[in-house]
Amino acid sequence: MRRLYLMGVLVSSLVVIGLTLACQQPPPPSPPDTRAVDERAIREADAAASRAFAAKDVEASVGFYADDALWLAPNAPMQTGKEAIRKSTSEMMATPGLALSWQASKVEASRGGDLAYSIGTYQGTMNDAKGKPVTDRGKYVLVWKKQPDGRWKIVADIGNSDLPAPEPGKH
Repeated sequence: MRRLYLMGVLVSSLVVIGLTLACQQPPPPSPPDTRAVDERAIREADAAASRAFAAKDVEASVGFYADDALWLAPNAPMQTGKEAIRKSTSEMMATPGLALSWQASKVEASRGGDLAYSIGTYQGTMNDAKGKPVTDRGKYVLVWKKQPDGRWKIVADIGNSDLPAPEPGKH
């Protein structure tokens, strides 16, 4: 009798284990790895943004920013939102003698396909208060976010000069 009881428990346990394993759903498939495609798209967008700025096209330049983007320009308050960035970009492009371009040296996209960043260098020239051309060079970081329509937009932009800071009183 005891043997029959143990066989029943064993068969019941195997049935429960089998049903449990059969009812488990397989993990959802991982999303496809689109990093190479995303990184190429970011490089192209970064280069197009530089060309738009070099052409002093305010609307095209601002079009690369998300509506809620942040621009952390050196020696200036943080600009929040596309309208503030539009105003600052317009003022900057009106600077006499301004010529600015940049180039990404590194681009990396997230495995999830929603965020990326580009890092690069910039070079620019503008006239000082006396009309003399002043050259600057530096580095930048752009954080990009994929929008619901699939386009990449800048959500954060920061850059700073490689040149030494001016001595106090020589601004």
